[in-house]
Amino acid sequence: MIKKIVIITVVFVLFQSCKQEKTLTANQIIDTSIEVSGGSIISNATINFDFRDKQYKAVRKWGNFMFIRAFVKEGDSIFDVLSNRGFERVINDEVVKVADSMVPRYSASVNSVHYFSVLPYGLNTPAVNKTYLSEVTIKGEIYHKIKVTFNEEGGGEDFEDVFIYFVNTASFKVDYLAYSYEEDHGMGLRFREAYNERIVNGIRFVDYNNYKTTNNGTSLETIEEDFKNDKLKLLSKIELENIHVQ
Repeated sequence: MIKKIVIITVVFVLFQSCKQEKTLTANQIIDTSIEVSGGSIISNATINFDFRDKQYKAVRKWGNFMFIRAFVKEGDSIFDVLSNRGFERVINDEVVKVADSMVPRYSASVNSVHYFSVLPYGLNTPAVNKTYLSEVTIKGEIYHKIKVTFNEEGGGEDFEDVFIYFVNTASFKVDYLAYSYEEDHGMGLRFREAYNERIVNGIRFVDYNNYKTTNNGTSLETIEEDFKNDKLKLLSKIELENIHVQ
């Protein structure tokens, strides 16, 4: 009898040990998701795409970057350029002075589109904090639910925004994400559902159904439950067109 108890105890300890070894941290999950989405290619690539009525170009090379947004307004060709050196606006081939109060707004606007275009790339920088919340099931698939916050230093203009990423436990792709952000009248919430996945020269791109909440009691931490129960309202579609990768 004592031998049986000892054997059962040893088997249980080994089983628990194996389970612990297979448990992934939030950092490991995000790192894997970045890699399967083409992260190593993104870090040294030039990406062009159209979003709504503007053209975008991202050049990344060994930690240096240049994000460009180009559009025509009232007959003028406008190029907004965000890089390691800061922000510049070029109108009809001439650099123009931008009011100091507008630089953070323009910079955040340019960065936001480029940021979302290659998610989850960029979530492994020192300013990013990741917390594993739980496993959840959405539309029959199991997901790692990971909360992401940012340090004030290095976290950008919107460092107070909070994100939740839903990483598929089988593919390690981000199929859903949610985030909270500051609005004039309080905190806003969004939930995005990825669709139209395509791989362009090794990089994963998706479009999104962009939802807003209809219930003032909805929290970021439980917003996927409203999605599962059809309580969110489709606000817009985030669609990238004419994608080219070099």
